[in-house]
Amino acid sequence: MYDISGLFPANESSTVSVERGVAELRAGRPVVLAEGAQKFLVYPAEQLDEHAADVLDRIGGARLILTMQRLGRLGVERDGPGLIALQKIDIERITALILDEDARIDAPVSNPVPAEEAALDLLRLAHLLPAAILIKLDAPVAGLNEVAGADIRAFRARKITSLRLIGRAPVPLEGAPNSEIAVFRGGEGLRDQAAVIVGDPDLSGPVHVRLHSACLTGDLFGSLKCDCGDQLRHTAKFMAENGGGVILYLDQEGRGNGLANKVRAYGLQAKGHDTYDADEILGFGLDQRRFGYAARMLDLLGVTRVRLMTNNPKKIEALRAAGLEVSDQRIQGRPTPENIHYLATKRDRAGHFLDVDVPPSAEN
Repeated sequence: MYDISGLFPANESSTVSVERGVAELRAGRPVVLAEGAQKFLVYPAEQLDEHAADVLDRIGGARLILTMQRLGRLGVERDGPGLIALQKIDIERITALILDEDARIDAPVSNPVPAEEAALDLLRLAHLLPAAILIKLDAPVAGLNEVAGADIRAFRARKITSLRLIGRAPVPLEGAPNSEIAVFRGGEGLRDQAAVIVGDPDLSGPVHVRLHSACLTGDLFGSLKCDCGDQLRHTAKFMAENGGGVILYLDQEGRGNGLANKVRAYGLQAKGHDTYDADEILGFGLDQRRFGYAARMLDLLGVTRVRLMTNNPKKIEALRAAGLEVSDQRIQGRPTPENIHYLATKRDRAGHFLDVDVPPSAEN
């Protein structure tokens, strides 16, 4: 037998188990979540089909875990997630409990143990809906990836410290021809992160920086529902004309909820819900993003003083908490009839620094 243990740094196996768990859940396969002597089968509720329902029914003892946000929409106010017993794996019922905007709770809600709560965090890392079918296991299950709850809770911090620069190369951009792109490996959920270094910023002084969460619809397709693309292009042009800067392009689509959930939220917005209510219906809080990766990227680039181009106070707080010296420079995208209510909602519900007048026709 070959011994390859030396290829894995200390604590790497715990990180690998979480990454494998993320991959398994995204592929619609269950994992085993362990906490001490307790073990639970975890199956993503949104992936449920007739075959999976039949297999889970035969095991028995299934419960559905939902976040406090989703339970609140179902009519149960709690300060944490809760469990609903499933006497039978009824796909129609479960779909209503995890997705329907008008669904109401139909059974008692009980408190989860830490391992069951960790299942929700694993689903968030996988960019799936935060809803899982859980079955407590009394016997081993062969062939399934096992993940420890403690490893899930420590995963993000470990991934931040393991972040490393993979490569960098000049990439001229429209409006910022003297630019370079650097790619970092080690982001959560097996995703790389990128930095765009515009011009030749003086790293000895405050550097213009933007933390820009990826927005496929706005950045690439020019969606009028948000101001993301405008902010990205305006920032690059501004930096090119004002001594350079760094744009950190973070793979945190949909405020960290993932592309599929972002599009689901768009569907709910089309029915009249605002952006935060739409996320809450899907079981998410106001913002799932974390910016520890951004602080680490800046550290690896040699940036310690930041003039942050943003309208989001949480980004300022996050970089200051990471030990960076931060001043801010307000930035705002172009208001359109399609995004004016979205901008006002960010201002009023999340405290964004936005100067937006909402005409009566744009209000809900």
